[in-house]
Amino acid sequence: MEIKRNKGILYLQVKEIIKDRILNGEYPLNTNIPSEPQLEAAFNVSKITVRNAIKELVQEGYLEKKSGKGTKVIANSAGARLSKGKRFTEVLVEEGHQITKEVLAIQRATPPKDSELYTIFGDQCIKIERVYSLNGEPYIYFNHFVLLPLSDEELKHVQISSLYRFLEQYNIRLETFRDEFAVAVAPSHISNFLRIKTGAPILKRIRRSSDEDGKVVEYSEGYYHTEKHNYVVAYNDTNH
Repeated sequence: MEIKRNKGILYLQVKEIIKDRILNGEYPLNTNIPSEPQLEAAFNVSKITVRNAIKELVQEGYLEKKSGKGTKVIANSAGARLSKGKRFTEVLVEEGHQITKEVLAIQRATPPKDSELYTIFGDQCIKIERVYSLNGEPYIYFNHFVLLPLSDEELKHVQISSLYRFLEQYNIRLETFRDEFAVAVAPSHISNFLRIKTGAPILKRIRRSSDEDGKVVEYSEGYYHTEKHNYVVAYNDTNH
């Protein structure tokens, strides 16, 4: 994983990547994360950078560090959640599943003039295609649409570990979310990627993410292979 030295404080970048791996089960609960020398080599950063990142994750309650025993994951649920619910991936991780993410493509898109995307973004936007795998098997296929000030050359070198933290680098902050669910037929290339029979019905989620002024700044379509796992929403008890 490449750390971008022009994208902010190094130890905070390392911290967010480690946290993301914890939340998505890559570093499972009650197991040790890689050693400090391993993390230094993986991120190509100094010992103090790794130690500062781990120190903050210990303070936030995700990690426990014991001399001679390594650094153990002791919590894998985010403190900040959408509304009163847990994120879907958090529920899966708590059930013992492993979630991994992969960016398949980042490219310019030209929305049709009669589409909602054109109404939101105009005649050009950035399309980010990602896949989530559940225990090593393709599970969710996402298409995200956003406006970003990126040149064609910059698009070639974009790396994303967390989409929302990536957007924040460009001052795009998502404050509210509106989700719609439907049964739909996925495009054939998505069905093939998810290993679903072409033309078979599949769960589709459309999300419109808005900033603090209520303006839609990110639009996404997610296709879920629910035969592998149902979509789950878990709510906290709001009386406590």
